[in-house]
Amino acid sequence: MIRFPLTSILALLAAASVSAQETGSDASESYGGAKGADMSIEATEPDGSAITIGRAGEYPADIARFLLAGGAGAANLSPDGEWIAFSWDVTGQSELWVMPASGGSPRQVTFETGVSAPVWTPDGGRLFYSADRDGNEQPGYFALTPDGMEESEVLPAQAGDFRIFGDFAADGSFIYASTARGTGVFDIYRGTLDGTSELIVQSELGLVPQSVSPDGRYALVTAIVGEDADNLYLLDLETRSMETISQPPVADRASHTLGGFAWWPNSRGFYFSTNIGREFGSLAFYDLDARAFETVFEADADVENLELCGPGEGGSYLYWTHNRDGFDELGGWHVTEKRPIAMPALPEGKYSLDCEADGRLMIRVNGWRTPGEIWMTNPMLESAERVFAANLAGLDPERLVRPQVVRYTARDGVELQGLLYLPAGAGTGADAPPVLFSVHGGPSAQSQATYDPIAQYHAGRGVAMFEPNIRGSTGLGRSYAMLDDREKRLDSIRDLVDLKRALAADGLVDGSRAAVMGGSYGGYAVNAVLAEYPGEFAAGVSLYGVADWVTALEIASPALKAADRIEYGDITELRWREFYAVNSPIRKADQITVPVLFSHGVMDPRIDIAETEVMVTTLRANGIEAPFIRIPDEGHGWRKLSNQLFYYRAQAAFIERVLGLDPAG
Repeated sequence: MIRFPLTSILALLAAASVSAQETGSDASESYGGAKGADMSIEATEPDGSAITIGRAGEYPADIARFLLAGGAGAANLSPDGEWIAFSWDVTGQSELWVMPASGGSPRQVTFETGVSAPVWTPDGGRLFYSADRDGNEQPGYFALTPDGMEESEVLPAQAGDFRIFGDFAADGSFIYASTARGTGVFDIYRGTLDGTSELIVQSELGLVPQSVSPDGRYALVTAIVGEDADNLYLLDLETRSMETISQPPVADRASHTLGGFAWWPNSRGFYFSTNIGREFGSLAFYDLDARAFETVFEADADVENLELCGPGEGGSYLYWTHNRDGFDELGGWHVTEKRPIAMPALPEGKYSLDCEADGRLMIRVNGWRTPGEIWMTNPMLESAERVFAANLAGLDPERLVRPQVVRYTARDGVELQGLLYLPAGAGTGADAPPVLFSVHGGPSAQSQATYDPIAQYHAGRGVAMFEPNIRGSTGLGRSYAMLDDREKRLDSIRDLVDLKRALAADGLVDGSRAAVMGGSYGGYAVNAVLAEYPGEFAAGVSLYGVADWVTALEIASPALKAADRIEYGDITELRWREFYAVNSPIRKADQITVPVLFSHGVMDPRIDIAETEVMVTTLRANGIEAPFIRIPDEGHGWRKLSNQLFYYRAQAAFIERVLGLDPAG
């Protein structure tokens, strides 16, 4: 089954803040919050010119080769376990492909869609997917046969209708969240493959459908509480009544969606991962008869990717992953025999699991050396076979750099963590390399050991890459994720300075040649650290980031505002307007004295492009170098390969220039 992580759902909630915008080709259409792009601001845009990639085997390798390296994206196993459907962007944008689970040549079945994730219908007869327009995040729903020969539009895209797919019921109907009422609030709908849809639960703030029981009677629904937690509810699809499973106090908020949901085949209950009352997501079981849940086992790292399959009323094999510092470990339990299952050894990185039919387990690997492999395993038979290999685009895998986990103590005593990519043969002390910090978005996200083409490119050219998990990041404990709330927001920005100084003090990097980069919330962090701590970093790269929290929070959707009030404070209250009127990057932009590369997609529905434009115009007025890359046919991030090649080549050239690297080196 397909699952959406909390950060992805929050992004959609943010996108719904512009639910009134048009999605057709109407001339009145607007993007970037409410106003659209200011085309009078001088900016560079992709011009469609050819990109050279250099010759295979040449080092340092061209950045295009790192971007072209890739493999399978989101992948799902058919209900009978015979076929794999997955997304793959080898054509230049993400499309759906189908291949036998036993291995063989994949077949492309969608064209020019930009689809991200496939979902099999319960009978395995069709593939369900959503596709939007150039990143505007207001998708239509479609279904096609696995051979790609027949396709239908299930629900057409509608202006202002942001959707979050939930799950299929056994009868082929499905639940999803939608802002179709026009209020920016996500309600719960039930749809069918023949195109009908009905509202079944109307929300006041915003609900997210998660999973449907095998018998089709119940749906699990969550409401987001802050950016790192949620409440869990049981929706009776027959009576449309909803009861609370878990709703802890806000001060002691917790997540119940860390691992998805694995129902017993007889619908008597389900497994899930929750950190309620503890630091890390531990395995729990909810019993529908008792209307209660209990912890199955405690964990010292988040339990994720739950899958239950195999024979028996309760299923026989339970699989999961442990997230340890951004590296996954596989776990298995024989439910009927009550014993551990030995799991196969796979390449390092992050795993996504899908188990169907007789217990064969599909594992997608996205690791620092493996950008999208698919393995078919049978842990009970101790077998594992790679059925889809990633393409490294002529790069030598032995030259790729393994990130190392580092920990340092912040000035206030909090232990901070991050992943450090050191160039091969890097010196120390006076010979230490320059460093580029890459700050993740969220803020409730985590830097993990996945394939990172930008980190690998720079490390290959002698620049250390550091991916910090500053306070507020997830994956490092429930308390840690709350350390950046409200007035503590700038504590996380200070962490960037403390980490840079600690790395330099250890002689691992040259602190005088340090730049900072980030997108979305990471873009805000770049804007903030350059303004709050002038002189600490030599340059910045801010991708579609927030400049003014007052305006950014004002246009957030009602659903997102429910999270914002906990994470940032309620912007309708005078105290928070006054706080962010002072503590937003734009208010201190006159303290930024170093070059900053800015970029934004014109069709971004999450963060108003004006947030970037105001930083560009302010810095330029102050005589600070502020190049601006504006991408007309992208939303919140770059999906299209042509735009990635254009942007990241420009970004690499900027970083190497400001850090004083020899471009020919």
